[in-house]
Amino acid sequence: MSIDVGQRVPDVALVSSERKPAKLSEYLGKPTVLLFFPGAFTGVCTKEACAVRDSMARFTGLQGQVLGISVDSPFAQKAFADANRLNFTFLSDFNRHAVKAFGIEDPNFAGGTLPGVAKRSVFVLDRTGTVRYRWVSDNPGVEPNYDEVAEAVKKVS
Repeated sequence: MSIDVGQRVPDVALVSSERKPAKLSEYLGKPTVLLFFPGAFTGVCTKEACAVRDSMARFTGLQGQVLGISVDSPFAQKAFADANRLNFTFLSDFNRHAVKAFGIEDPNFAGGTLPGVAKRSVFVLDRTGTVRYRWVSDNPGVEPNYDEVAEAVKKVS
C-alpha cells in the first residue's frame, strides 16, 4: 500500500533528533515537505540535504517547513544535521513505521544488504495533512526536482 496524492498522511510515531517522541500530526497546520532519504552520511543524501538547506528560504518564505525522515537513529540524524549545518527538522523512523505506512520501504537497498530503508521520496502536504505532491524514486542515486517541490509548496501555501 502506498500513500497517493489526495490522501491524508498516516499519523505515524517517530522520534525527533532530540530523542523525543513525535507524530506527524504535531507538524500539521502549515505546508510541509516530508523528505524521506535512505541514510545519513551517504553521498546523495548529504547532497540532497545540503541542497534543501541552501534553499530553505524558498519554503520558509511560503510559511512551509521541511521534515527529513530516515530509518537512522536519532543520534545519527543529530550528528548528520550538526556536521552539515542542516536547518530543518529530522525525525527518526528507526522502527520503520513510516516507510511501511507510506509504502516506500526499499527491500533492495545496497543490493539487498541493507533492506528496509526509505526510498528517496518527497511528499508535500497541505495544512490538513493531505498529500498534494508525491515523488518516489526506485533509484537512490536520483535526487528530486527541487523546483517542482518548491512549486508544490507554493500551491498549498
